[in-house]
Amino acid sequence: MTTLSELNTCDEAAFVATLHGIYEHSPWIPQRAAAQRPFATIAALKLALQAAVASATVDEQLGLIRAHPELAGKAAIAGELTQESTSEQAKSGLNQCSAEEYATLHKLNADYNAKFSFPFILAVKGPTGEGLTRDAIIATFTRRLKNQRADEMAECLRQIHRIAEIRLNVLLDVQLEFGPAIMQWAEVIGAWSDADDGLTCSYMTPAHQRTAAQLMEWMREAGMEAHIDAVGNVVGRYLSDRPDAKTLLTGSHYDTVRDGGKYDGRLGILLPLAIVRHLHARGERLPFHLEVIGFAEEEGVRFKSTFLGSNAITGQFDMALLDAVDADGVTMRDALAGAGHDVNAITAIARNPADLLGFVEVHIEQGPVLLEHGLALGVVTAIAGSSRYLVELTGLASHAGTTPMNMRKDAGAAAAEIVLMVEQRCSQGASLVGTVGQLKVPNGSVNVIPGHCKLSLDIRAADDAVRLAAVKDVLDSIAAICARRQVEASVRQVVSASAAPCAPWMMDQLGAAVERAGVPRFDLPSGAGHDAMAMAKVTDVAMLFTRCGNGGISHNRLETMTADDADIAARVLLDFFRSFHRPM
Repeated sequence: MTTLSELNTCDEAAFVATLHGIYEHSPWIPQRAAAQRPFATIAALKLALQAAVASATVDEQLGLIRAHPELAGKAAIAGELTQESTSEQAKSGLNQCSAEEYATLHKLNADYNAKFSFPFILAVKGPTGEGLTRDAIIATFTRRLKNQRADEMAECLRQIHRIAEIRLNVLLDVQLEFGPAIMQWAEVIGAWSDADDGLTCSYMTPAHQRTAAQLMEWMREAGMEAHIDAVGNVVGRYLSDRPDAKTLLTGSHYDTVRDGGKYDGRLGILLPLAIVRHLHARGERLPFHLEVIGFAEEEGVRFKSTFLGSNAITGQFDMALLDAVDADGVTMRDALAGAGHDVNAITAIARNPADLLGFVEVHIEQGPVLLEHGLALGVVTAIAGSSRYLVELTGLASHAGTTPMNMRKDAGAAAAEIVLMVEQRCSQGASLVGTVGQLKVPNGSVNVIPGHCKLSLDIRAADDAVRLAAVKDVLDSIAAICARRQVEASVRQVVSASAAPCAPWMMDQLGAAVERAGVPRFDLPSGAGHDAMAMAKVTDVAMLFTRCGNGGISHNRLETMTADDADIAARVLLDFFRSFHRPM
């Protein structure tokens, strides 16, 4: 065990020798990082080591990957691994594989090496540091074998950095104050689902109500006053000792999409909950009331209406939605009554904007940007506005064999051209994205030219002017394509949501807290909608993104993050709370 201070003050040879086991057989990495001393934080040291790898040549990076042993390979069987690798593989039970598991891993290793010409690298201690199961390792191995070589090489380097992070934690005796609890809480409520397989937690289902009750219990144990309001929001208040205190809001949603991930939304509840528990244990109060809200519904899965929880807080809840019906014919009104909620109390949930200091939401990025930049955290600049349309194309269904190509009124071909046009136009703007997520040929047949086609259109951008300009161009192009192809188009707008810029003063305070943690401030827009978007109607908002693993995937059971990233996000948010001040 050593300390950061010792690493900062020792000579270069001692620095390299102390870190010799962090990156497998690669002393050149600490050698190149040594010149950047002193490091203000351990996070800064980790980033310097990662930067040395990022700036290396491709051959050096390949050499680093190839310095690692195969999982449960010949070196492991022969006892030729480094002490660090031996311990890590044993943590996941790779030294106790059955004959069948050894055979599976042997074939995967062979297939992987044949395809990529380097060994498969996985931080087998996993996101929490407690070790992946052998089944999880084999499933990850199998999935990543399908990657392209460049993508897989990048993933191997990311896994090597995660291995190094865990090894550094051991060397420097790093004790994560917040991350392990956050990850464990996510596991607990992530096991409660509407479905037998995977995580689905829809509004007012038994799993949803059980999750709400557990969040309320944890809030009370952490030292908060807590209750569940009339729409199912779980509200915890950590009171200030100042009689004239106003309230800073934080939180996110606890409902999920179907077969979703454990951290989407829920991270933004559990992370501040862990902070409040820490403050309460220290007897520390803030100069404002801190309100942690677990919003009951954001995803819109059951009743097709999003932001029910945050809209109630802002006084924007549409009472007509109480008559919305789910797939089983149950109204929202009945679902709420069945869970013991009084719909007549919904309007009383609304907060007085004059009492609020702002709203800050911590959320997984749900994308690959932070992952690609090797950063744990990002400060959100704005939440993208969205324009959504349903497009119906009507051509002429006719015989596929007897109709000449130049005489067709093909709705399917028009749809295909529209898809490519959207892709091309929406590649031209900053933070602009366009998606055709639904494409149908109703009653299509293999030998009939499509006479009818339906498609969706979703265009988003953090800048409303950029989005609206793209929308105009896309709609004009749809009209031109259909006129040229003699196909009729019916276009119906179903969503129009303006972008929600984050407050610059809150962004700057978040960014300063990020930098004090030894991590560079990195700003990025959010392409996904979040509760902060609804909250922006009544108060200033800010968002802190955390990195997602597995390529940045979300809304998927493969969604993941690490305890280390959760921990540094919690330390940054705690620092933000302690230094928070609203400008006059």
